[in-house]
Amino acid sequence: MSDPAWMDAALRSARPQAVAALMRHFRDLDLAEEAFQEACLRALRTWPEKGPPRDVAAWLIFVGRNAAIDEVRRRGKTQALPADEVISDLEDAETGIAQKLDEGDYRDDVLRLLFICGHPELPSTQQIALALRIVCGLSVKQIARAFLVGESAMEQRITRAKARIARAEIPFETPGPVERSERLAAVMAMIYLLFNEGYSATGGEAPLRAPLCEEAIRLARLLLRLYKTEPEIMGLTALMLLQHSRARARLDAEGAIVLLDDQDRAQWDHKLIVEGLALVDKALRHRRPGPYQVQAAIAALHARAGRPEDTDWQQIELLYGTLERLQPSPVVTLNRAVAVSKLRGPEAALALIEPLADQLSGYFNFFGVKGAFLAQLGRAEEARAAFDRAIALANTAAEAAHIRMHLDRLMKDCPPARGQASA
Repeated sequence: MSDPAWMDAALRSARPQAVAALMRHFRDLDLAEEAFQEACLRALRTWPEKGPPRDVAAWLIFVGRNAAIDEVRRRGKTQALPADEVISDLEDAETGIAQKLDEGDYRDDVLRLLFICGHPELPSTQQIALALRIVCGLSVKQIARAFLVGESAMEQRITRAKARIARAEIPFETPGPVERSERLAAVMAMIYLLFNEGYSATGGEAPLRAPLCEEAIRLARLLLRLYKTEPEIMGLTALMLLQHSRARARLDAEGAIVLLDDQDRAQWDHKLIVEGLALVDKALRHRRPGPYQVQAAIAALHARAGRPEDTDWQQIELLYGTLERLQPSPVVTLNRAVAVSKLRGPEAALALIEPLADQLSGYFNFFGVKGAFLAQLGRAEEARAAFDRAIALANTAAEAAHIRMHLDRLMKDCPPARGQASA
């Protein structure tokens, strides 16, 4: 397999398990990351010729472990890694290590690492930023964009987090029950961000990033086994199940984004929906609402609607109002505005989002939503300007293409006056 996109996606998807296992072996953040990177370089050199291994994560751990051992020895005596031909042909070794990993605590390594990142020595913003960098492998630029801060500020935040862990000599082991409970909120946030890293993938990359969503769901289920009566973990698990159930319908044959109202609901995974709905109902019976439960309840209302016109937008708006009180955020308000537009029209929705302009000045979706409301109101020139801004801020080609589709439709319906430049 020599497809660069496939190899990149495979390496990204295996990163959580590989880095977490290397961390457990060597108890050194930087060494584990460097070992993983060395293993990725070996993969890029050998897989095009030899083909990919049966178990990508096991291969990367095997090669990364050798690279890390070699680095440790290099500080004393030099001992070279095995030749590429040997490492790329792991028929016996790979089978053995895969069995060992499946039977051992490899499957829990990522959860263990998330609890380490959630150590109380770190402020919450550093906890999540570190997890996104170490576990998810996001670039500093991507993490900065998620936090709506500058790259240099985020780089400093991650550096400080690593330094704090080193100074505190935090043990690389599963914390006890009390420590787990103290770190639970941070770990749930990290799991959901891991899910979003896979879920937000678009175009041809999306099917290859699905394993990140599946890994996040696996971790949430594992967390639920540790905390069987915690409704927020039920809500988190349900939310991801319901969102992931729509994966096959989110893109068309050309890889373009398909909005929820336009999706073929027959393609939704109804097995995941049934599991998610059961968890939502179970969580809400505890009568201890939290942000994940509220978001899961919103996703459940979409899942229960057989047709877009059957969607209970009034209840969705009420739930977004609850979410605003529990977890105030301009993005939550932006989402509520969509429900408001369905109930009271685009003018009321536009009035709701206008105060968010400064806070969301770098968020492409704000301008996409604003452009849609303006277009519905017939304010074509303002809509065109908003769509242009959304395209400039889009994170992916698919996002830009989606906004371009709205802009093209607007241009067709309301062409610019003579003498005006088109978008």
